[in-house]
Amino acid sequence: MQTEEQNINEEQELYENYRIEVEKGQKILRIDKYLMMRIEGTSRNKIQTAAKAGCIKVNNAVVKSNYRVKGGDIIQIFLTRPPQEIEIIPQDIPIDIVYEDEDLVVVNKPANMVVHPGYGNYYGTLLNALTFHFEKNHKEEGEAPKPLLVHRIDKDTTGLLLVAKNEYAQTFLSKQFFEHTTQRQYIAIVWGDFQQDEGTIEGNIGRSLKDRKIMDIFPDGEHGKSAITHYKVQQRFGYITQVMCQLETGRTHQIRAHMKYIGHPLFGDKTYGGDKILKGTTFSKYKQFVENCFQILPRQALHAATIGFTHPKSGERMSFTSDLPQDMQSVIDRWTQYTNNSKQ
Repeated sequence: MQTEEQNINEEQELYENYRIEVEKGQKILRIDKYLMMRIEGTSRNKIQTAAKAGCIKVNNAVVKSNYRVKGGDIIQIFLTRPPQEIEIIPQDIPIDIVYEDEDLVVVNKPANMVVHPGYGNYYGTLLNALTFHFEKNHKEEGEAPKPLLVHRIDKDTTGLLLVAKNEYAQTFLSKQFFEHTTQRQYIAIVWGDFQQDEGTIEGNIGRSLKDRKIMDIFPDGEHGKSAITHYKVQQRFGYITQVMCQLETGRTHQIRAHMKYIGHPLFGDKTYGGDKILKGTTFSKYKQFVENCFQILPRQALHAATIGFTHPKSGERMSFTSDLPQDMQSVIDRWTQYTNNSKQ
């Protein structure tokens, strides 16, 4: 059996976990029964759950659990990558829950909070907080639900994050991220002004060949994965601009890397060079003004403002919006005042 993990990105947690070519001599058999024989440690219920969520394909077409496999079929199974084998300790950490039901929760994540425990960040993460919240509010018999990631946002990016509360909801929602049917809008503050009021950035995104910690753009498509970001100017301040970005794809650091690629790094973004004064005057008063803004906003100026998706159980289209966090709003207010004073 071939096992191939197709790393889609940090925010889009659906992966091709298995690719199986059915032996030519295989007798016709239901796919759920066949996969139980081929995948060690799985259960028929898990296979049927994945099929119900549309995460099993045969010859590039989605199939149900009663599909009958035959010799030569190519089976692909897209699943959420299991989290690292780290025990998630419940922690009583305040979190801003925007919406919650028995299948999912929408959280407004603050800055300086890691989403999932990992090396160097075993405590204080969003999943530690959600685990505590779920256990505290669990009133029924049996174990409390576990938070299951559908996508991620960076530690210092604020805003809306969608988390599943059961396996079916996780696979159903992850499939929407994989197929780009979710709606995700971010608000960013970037260096420089734009000639156009709106535009689209295209260019493959992949790990930098010089520094694996950052992402780079490969416009000729020789590396990385296709990425598309649409942007629209919201406010102009001459030396910086507030833009709304809508993701068509969801690659790691997509907005941060795409904006740097077109010459507009995010304000305060240490990783991509936005934590230096890139535009403006040489006056010391201006330099002090920008340095004060960096102190107010000591991170990349990026906020996940809107998320829209189809509910896994009701089929209802849902959408949620989050206001700018105080640090970003304070910087916008200061630049508004600075720009107005400059015109006088």
